[in-house]
Amino acid sequence: MMSARRRGWLLDLYEDPAGGITLWLLADDGRRLHLRQEFPVTFYAGGEAGQLRALWRWLSEQQPAPRLARAERRDLFLPGLQTVLAVECADPAAATSLFRRVAQCFPDLTYYDADLPLALRHAGRYGSFPLARCQVTVDGGGWVTDWQSLDTPWELDPLPPPLSILTLEPDGDPQRRTPGYLLAGAAGRTTCLALDPPRPLLINLRALLERHDPDVLLTAWGDTWLLPRLEALAEEHHLPLPLSRHPGRASERRAERTYFSYGQIIYRGSQVHLFGRWHIDRCNATLWEDYSLAGTLEAARVTALPVQNAARTSPGTGISAMQIVTALRLGVLVPWRKQQAERPKTALDLLHRDQGGLIYQPLVGVHAHVGEIDFISMYPGIMVRCNISPEVPPPGPLSPADDRPGLIPQTLAPLLAKRVALKHELAQLPGWHPQRKALKARSSAHKWLLVTCFGYLGYKNARFGRIEAHEAVTSSGREALLRAKEAAEDLGFTVLHLYVDGMWVQRAGARDPADFTSLLEEIASRCGLPIALEGVYRWVVFLPSRVDARLPVANRYFGVYQDGSLKVRGIEARRRDTAPFIAESQMELLQWLARAESLEQVADYLPGALELLRRRVRRLRRGEVPLEQLLAGLKLSRQLEAYKTPSAAARAARQLQQAGKEVRPGQRIRLLYLRGEPGVHAWDLPAPPDRRALDVDYYVRLLLRAGAAILAPFGIPEDELPARLMGEPRPQLLQPVRGEPGAAATLDLPSAIDLRVASA
Repeated sequence: MMSARRRGWLLDLYEDPAGGITLWLLADDGRRLHLRQEFPVTFYAGGEAGQLRALWRWLSEQQPAPRLARAERRDLFLPGLQTVLAVECADPAAATSLFRRVAQCFPDLTYYDADLPLALRHAGRYGSFPLARCQVTVDGGGWVTDWQSLDTPWELDPLPPPLSILTLEPDGDPQRRTPGYLLAGAAGRTTCLALDPPRPLLINLRALLERHDPDVLLTAWGDTWLLPRLEALAEEHHLPLPLSRHPGRASERRAERTYFSYGQIIYRGSQVHLFGRWHIDRCNATLWEDYSLAGTLEAARVTALPVQNAARTSPGTGISAMQIVTALRLGVLVPWRKQQAERPKTALDLLHRDQGGLIYQPLVGVHAHVGEIDFISMYPGIMVRCNISPEVPPPGPLSPADDRPGLIPQTLAPLLAKRVALKHELAQLPGWHPQRKALKARSSAHKWLLVTCFGYLGYKNARFGRIEAHEAVTSSGREALLRAKEAAEDLGFTVLHLYVDGMWVQRAGARDPADFTSLLEEIASRCGLPIALEGVYRWVVFLPSRVDARLPVANRYFGVYQDGSLKVRGIEARRRDTAPFIAESQMELLQWLARAESLEQVADYLPGALELLRRRVRRLRRGEVPLEQLLAGLKLSRQLEAYKTPSAAARAARQLQQAGKEVRPGQRIRLLYLRGEPGVHAWDLPAPPDRRALDVDYYVRLLLRAGAAILAPFGIPEDELPARLMGEPRPQLLQPVRGEPGAAATLDLPSAIDLRVASA
């Protein structure tokens, strides 16, 4: 048979039921090629010689018998090479089934490379990854006989593939009511399909799928409602629906689950994965709101996880995948289960080593002309610079690496370099540039992976984790921040706040970015880590604790940069449980005050801020706010039966349960606050709430609390706000102030404001 070479982008890769693996290639000529490849899979067993001989005999009697060989491989946590039994199966699916039986019959052996995803095995062997540019040699039967990767995951500007996308979205939230229509969008056009009757829907949808043959099926509620419903209708009416591109291949269902991670209960909805094309449910994708499709594709590219998996898994899973691919390329065995326990330590050892990141409490109040300095990906940078890896002895704080790079630094170094390069490229682009959005999304994907890599180093189930390496990173982080603080003070700066990898400083006369250049250079010289000026604030406010105003809070602040952009942390607008109306009101106040070009001008904008808040209160009192804008999203932290005193989320979840709707720990319950018992109304109940029962007074209190977080630092505390807003106005004709709503309008002026600020 004649062979042919084909070039294109790798779209999908999975086990083929008939043997080997299936590959889908988006060829340079625009065709979607359905190819197959032989792909034998090997796992390893280690242990006592007698047990390995017994396993050899047992495997030799299996039909079909796998290929067996004695091998020497490297276990990252053991000295020298280890003698192991290599078990090679010609068919990937057979390898999975065989290993399950082996582990059950020989539980005392140690297993390696046993449960690795097929895509990661392929990446380790061929350097492949989703959307990799590749050249393949294909025989006449559609079998790939040779594979050549033409790029790497670390390309800064990879050639974009011409992906075709079909969006599917019901006309309403199915958790609240049954939708009536399906909106299908492709090639710039949207088609509205009635969901009932089903036969015309299925026929029209099938025609759309065949006409556009999308590479990406982008849905809303596709995992949890839409695709399961469409497949059920197709089966009921005997009308096949080609959701997967692979002929005759049904979708793969993955069940919902709840798990505990980093002190939180996490809920993941059920999933529907397709074959030959991707299905991404933006309502079920892990970080879709943060980086959308561009970031999802970048996460898949650098982790080598299939796109459908990368969209739905945590950054920790992505880091684990990257470590596995590095291990496969280096010939390091990947343990099936973690074998290493924490080394014994004395109480004094724990006191010295297990201290976490360094935090200095901020100076509470308003501060003008403040520079914010951040280490760029501090912890990953430390892991690379100091060669911190589980198999390497922990170094001293910020000690440069002398040894050969360990597995973790080799995994992180190219990702860190790519993130720094993208941030530099972003800094050079003007704000209007069309590439900025995609570059920011890709950079955000890198950020989440790099943020997670440190925590994953100490995660109890991480295959290549070790708590001592985790502690070594935090030790170097504390040393770096202390050196940065000393450098700032040596150059005459006042340090207002230190937080893990960032520092806020102030010096008389330092108002422009150039005034902080010498400090950046000195810190880089003393620490050897990349550092950058995040920006210079016109003013920044460090807020106190709500419980005790004398106590500062490390990560609760807001400020305005010189370009007028805002940065907020720890206030209501940043909390996921805040009603949208409250969050928008707080941000509106901030945006209004941000129009002041200096801290001294803020007092001129306080009357307008009070008027904005007054209007918001008036809208609440008059019932003009849509109920959707008043929804609080509270997470259910445990099973309902475990609540002794039910929280608002638990009370709303019980309402849903009584209405026949299942709720799971980790789910976010949307609710409204009502007067009387039970005090809440679950939004996803079939019956709508009675608006007259809405607890308007409670919402007003929430609004005033959010407003006071912004206004109190400027002399208008929360206990005075009701009087300021509801008292008799004192009309006064204002001079036009830059940006004032309705220049020369009549507004209530507050009484004399004691504006205490710490200004350079």
